[in-house]
Amino acid sequence: MAHRYLVTGTEGQVVGALLEKAAGRDDIEIVLIGLPELDLSDTTKIAPAIEALKPDVILSVAAYTAVDAAETDEALALAINGTALGEIGRAAARLGVPVVHLSTDYVFDGEKPAPYVETDPTGPVGAYGRTKLAGELALAAATPDHAILRTAWVYSPFGKNFVKTMLRLAETRDRVGVVADQIGNPTSALDIAEAMLVVAGNLLAAPDPTLRGLFHMTGTGEAAWADFAAEIFRVSAACGGPSAEVERIPTSAYPTPARRPTNSRLDCGKLERVHGVRLPAWTESTEVVVRRLVGGQPA
Repeated sequence: MAHRYLVTGTEGQVVGALLEKAAGRDDIEIVLIGLPELDLSDTTKIAPAIEALKPDVILSVAAYTAVDAAETDEALALAINGTALGEIGRAAARLGVPVVHLSTDYVFDGEKPAPYVETDPTGPVGAYGRTKLAGELALAAATPDHAILRTAWVYSPFGKNFVKTMLRLAETRDRVGVVADQIGNPTSALDIAEAMLVVAGNLLAAPDPTLRGLFHMTGTGEAAWADFAAEIFRVSAACGGPSAEVERIPTSAYPTPARRPTNSRLDCGKLERVHGVRLPAWTESTEVVVRRLVGGQPA
């Protein structure tokens, strides 16, 4: 009998990837729930909507992700990213089911000179990070039966993301300025989805408390945004797609309302030790996605 995986959200990068990864599997039934049935900004609707569907596990991926807009809309971002997670956790506890929740590197200040581990102090520098951290804390307080997966620099064949933006810009420009003094771990939503399904399966299979808690989950290897862009253009050019020269620029040359962490690198050793999950090298996954987007053969 298939387990019912309830996914919060009906569109977006990770939702699209989860649907693709679960397709054809007879042990998983993916059920999507979003507006109007599930309105994460309305606490009165969350628990009834979830409990009515009687899931075996909840995959919490819906979020307020407009990083810059959150600076002037923090109340709404907090309701969706923070308060709602407490309601999801309490509904899960009443149902007796685990929650796998997707969080972010933005919970850190980006000042550490090395990759962040799960035990490092948090210190978000913007509204988005503050609201996502509030969600982590609310979920953990509501139910111990959870796995919080922090990720970073997400891209995919679905939705809006950095890879699609770079390919679009290269269609009309010979040179593209890209920030070179922020470093992180580019992470494919396809890999995130695969990992979330593995972690959810592990939680369903055993009550072991070591499988629960906080984990970091990103693509293997690190890059600056400029390095990421250069790799996108390299693969695209090899497939006959658009390409451009990368102009490496400082963060100061590309001001945004929300401050971005200088260091977004996450150490994912715990996830590999506990769940046996290690995401592929970011260059490998980037090639897969770019080839799909420009019409080349799958890598």
